Amino acid sequence: MKIQPKNKKELLRAALGEIDSDLAITNVRLVNVITGEIYPADVFVYDGMIAHVEYKDPGSELDKAKEVVDGGGRYLIPGFIDAHEHIESSMMTPRNFAKGVIPHGTTTVVTDPHEIANVCGMEGVRYMHEAGDGLPMRQLIDIPSCVPAVPGLENAGAEFFAKEVEELSSMERVIGLAEVMDFLAVIHGEDRMMDIIDVMDKKGLYLQGHAPSVSGRMLSAYLCGGPNTCHESRERNEALEKLRSGMYVDARESSITKNVEEICEGVKGVRFFDHFCLCTDDREADDILHAGHMNDVVRTAIRSGMDPVTAIKSATLNTAKEIHIENLGAIAPGYVADMLLVSDLEELKPDLVFFGGRLVAEKGHMTVPIEAREYPLEKVNTMYVKDLKTEDFRIKAPVENGTVTVHVMEYPDLLLSSTELTTARVPVKDGYVCLEGEDLKFVAVVNRHKGHDTIGLGIVKGFGTTCGALASTVSHDSHNLTVVYDSAENALMAANALIQCGGGMSAVKDGRLLHVLELPLAGLISLKNATELAKDSQVMKDANRELGLTGLENPLLRIVTLALPVIPKVKMSDLGMVDVLRKELIPLFV
Repeated sequence: MKIQPKNKKELLRAALGEIDSDLAITNVRLVNVITGEIYPADVFVYDGMIAHVEYKDPGSELDKAKEVVDGGGRYLIPGFIDAHEHIESSMMTPRNFAKGVIPHGTTTVVTDPHEIANVCGMEGVRYMHEAGDGLPMRQLIDIPSCVPAVPGLENAGAEFFAKEVEELSSMERVIGLAEVMDFLAVIHGEDRMMDIIDVMDKKGLYLQGHAPSVSGRMLSAYLCGGPNTCHESRERNEALEKLRSGMYVDARESSITKNVEEICEGVKGVRFFDHFCLCTDDREADDILHAGHMNDVVRTAIRSGMDPVTAIKSATLNTAKEIHIENLGAIAPGYVADMLLVSDLEELKPDLVFFGGRLVAEKGHMTVPIEAREYPLEKVNTMYVKDLKTEDFRIKAPVENGTVTVHVMEYPDLLLSSTELTTARVPVKDGYVCLEGEDLKFVAVVNRHKGHDTIGLGIVKGFGTTCGALASTVSHDSHNLTVVYDSAENALMAANALIQCGGGMSAVKDGRLLHVLELPLAGLISLKNATELAKDSQVMKDANRELGLTGLENPLLRIVTLALPVIPKVKMSDLGMVDVLRKELIPLFV
């Protein structure tokens, strides 16, 4: 796949110097991610494409450009590409997201809209495509492959089969199939997943993977199935094995999970990094504003010991090759003119950001407007929840009084999203399970989608809260209403707060509503800009900490993967507790 110039003949004439280029960026130290060199150069741009790079005699042909920008001896690097991103996880609309990330030097994102797809189906994917149109950045779409994530173990707001994937793949900016999370379905060649993969193979689009802890022959089978990227590597040996197997490793530094340092340590002994890429996956507005976006991920890789040019290549040219775009991610003739001027190769704070040869941001601020647009989906309430009662949040026991043994989903570490299956002996009073101590909490997953009224109840250990109720409709990936709580009364109040506002996050303590972070678009996205949303998010974080989540840098996203049945080993869904590796439901009572 190539990004084609509007007029190739005119581009050829500009390359030859027969007509003036639109722009020359002069007096720069060009970071060549193809050769690994840094050298003085002038770069000529015509109609959004690199027409010529003059490195033999810089400054000699400046009369060949209509506009000249003096680089002042700064470094010129390609615009950053995010290998795997869920824009919904920023809790911003695609247009507000663009305003947030462009000043940090992100000019292209590969976005997987499966969060909104699980809520709104095909309409949600179309919304993300339309709302990302006409922006001074490139929002490329991978079509969600797993809606729901694991059929039969949860109920989402939609179901995607080969037919839906094929229809959506005809949209203009679609480049591949989004993370194939149901890795067991690929490994064992299940029909639904094979049919979806076959659609994309016939279209010649790449397949994005998701293979947490997959190793040995299972990894080989997954790769033979087609997906050949993975952003789920957490351990150094895991990342090394995947690189050795020819897989693209997308080292992740999100607001939830930070893996770059560990992965860099694991792969530092390899000679070639062509299959090493970087991504954010899930990064919220507050982190984007104050830490950065892809520039922060690259910065983390450099601080973890990676050579700066190699790290930059891992967020530019390598990613372009991963997504099968031939002329993106480098500064060379025929490539797209997405470029950044930076003063320091380790801090990577862009002084100037060019998208398609056009200056779009300077010193952390946009220089071009992003037109505000309204879309019908932004006004739809997606909270289809029956009238809830305290009884819905109480666990009926098989005995009237005494004790019972229950299965428990346990977090062994506050910083991890992976869980273990354990058991606990809990008291029963008047026919209902009671919990003692701060470490055990009830959990409910309430289906919020049209046509379903299921509620899964369970018990979680080590979640981190010590009191009250924490509720969220951001609950990957079916995004049902998830509540972790100490009492049914607190749970009901937290749930009703979200039902009334169209979704979001809420916290309740001792019958008092601490805060509601309103996310009215699909229960996932705010209509506020990054600055306003970051302030609201900070208040929500403080409310989370008041419930006991004090040991986390970002407690806001603690709850969001509790119901994700593709992350080992145990998760919750609206159907109950799920054994992820066995792909089966676990009875609550032993």
